[in-house]
Amino acid sequence: MARKDVFANINSAESPRPERKATPGYATRGASRSMINSLGELAEKAAKAEQILQGEAVVDLDPALVDASFVSDRMEDDEAAFAELVDAIRERGQDTPILVRPHPAAEGRYQVVFGHRRLRAAALLARPVRAVVKPVVDVDHVIAQGQENSARENLSFIERATFGQQLLDLGYERRTIQLALSVDAPMLTRMLSVTGRVPSRVVAAIGTAKAIGRDRWLELAQLIEHPDNVARATAMIAEEGFSALPSEQRFERVLSQLKKPKVPPRRTGTVSASTWQADDKALTAEYKNTGKSFSLSLKAKDAGKFGRYLSENLERLYQEFKERESQ
Repeated sequence: MARKDVFANINSAESPRPERKATPGYATRGASRSMINSLGELAEKAAKAEQILQGEAVVDLDPALVDASFVSDRMEDDEAAFAELVDAIRERGQDTPILVRPHPAAEGRYQVVFGHRRLRAAALLARPVRAVVKPVVDVDHVIAQGQENSARENLSFIERATFGQQLLDLGYERRTIQLALSVDAPMLTRMLSVTGRVPSRVVAAIGTAKAIGRDRWLELAQLIEHPDNVARATAMIAEEGFSALPSEQRFERVLSQLKKPKVPPRRTGTVSASTWQADDKALTAEYKNTGKSFSLSLKAKDAGKFGRYLSENLERLYQEFKERESQ
């Protein structure tokens, strides 16, 4: 959805539809009043962000003086698409300026609000980057960055969800994150449900997964909630050859493996099973030795009596065993 459409939708939510008549005094009470106030705040922030994006004078800056944003909205670059961008800028120049702000902590430097790929291309081509320089506070920075990149880039579900999680971790309100991602409250809840349950190291190992949408990620999040599955997923991403797979295949491998029933671990060590029989064949004993456990089964008419005899003499037999072992 284009930015102006998002803003138009928010603004239109402030007033009732023409064909309906509001009940006098009703909209100023309770939950309705609260909702209208919230929508008003969103509209104000959206309008402010739109003003920032309109820009002012375009200047040429040395790319070496421009630092990255304090929050990333992209997990990795599509190198093929970036190569096309570099070729286009080399041939016809930079058509659209980037937006930067004076660096909040380093005098004489700048910080990208949006346009990271164009900045990187300019640095690669060793040419100035065309930019609009405007003072932008952090909250407007993230809204402008998120909306611009959502409009320009084919960001995947997990990239957008990860961006939203970063903003949440930085302490931004959910309403601000909704504006930055151009999503409603239920969609933001689904996004954060995924990033809140799937460990960040697993997300990073899987990557952008451009073709994997919301429902598949939610399915993975539900599976990985079990502590055993977290360990299984962590082991999978560390397997040799995993990182060499395309991102979508990495996702499918983790999901398919977590769907399989957990295989019980194999017993280690040697298991020996033997049978002993008395000379008179009146008693047979079957025993299994795993090294850490020993089981004995007696079979005979008088097996019960012999078993009791063994149990009554275990202390003596054990002491004899210790004496023999110490010799």
